[in-house]
Amino acid sequence: MEACRLATRDLACRRGDVLLFRALDLDLSPGEAMRLTGPNGSGKSSLIRILAGLLRPLAGEVTRLGTAALLDERPALDEHLPLGKALAMWCGIDGVGFLARESISDNLGLTDLLDVPVRYLSTGQRKRAAFARLQGQRAPVWLLDEPLNGLDTEATELARAMITEHCAGGGIAIIASHQDTALPGVKVLHLPQFAPEHTE
Repeated sequence: MEACRLATRDLACRRGDVLLFRALDLDLSPGEAMRLTGPNGSGKSSLIRILAGLLRPLAGEVTRLGTAALLDERPALDEHLPLGKALAMWCGIDGVGFLARESISDNLGLTDLLDVPVRYLSTGQRKRAAFARLQGQRAPVWLLDEPLNGLDTEATELARAMITEHCAGGGIAIIASHQDTALPGVKVLHLPQFAPEHTE
């Protein structure tokens, strides 16, 4: 696996007049996972987007070694294509061979859904498809925003096993989740709820 590291120093983020977090430091090495907790609006999703390079912080810096892959509520699959073709398009971009693509689909219980247009998939089916896309990217840094939402018990256990296997293979995972990830050795970072800042 590609070498990886993920760290922040004195990171701060503001949304409107609300300071979501400040002076945030983290440092993750290969094989480590961190769960982000905190109430709604505390900045978990904003932190994930900053780490992915999609949002600029108010202050501080991010150091990331290795490619990052993001999983959030948007699976980035063409709504009008059958699932198989939508996944095949990304697998072609990511250089994933046919056999690997079939294996990923089978492991995630997607084989019977490959002819179904993405727009007809349930929330849980979309999330499993997003995990298939995630695996196909073969990125060492996984940034996961509520990855267990919409999954039934079996799919939840499968997702946890995938994250565990990813870290055991030398990857890094950051998981923003209200649900217990039940991952071995996972670090926990709690983001408190800040009050709006008032200026004179």
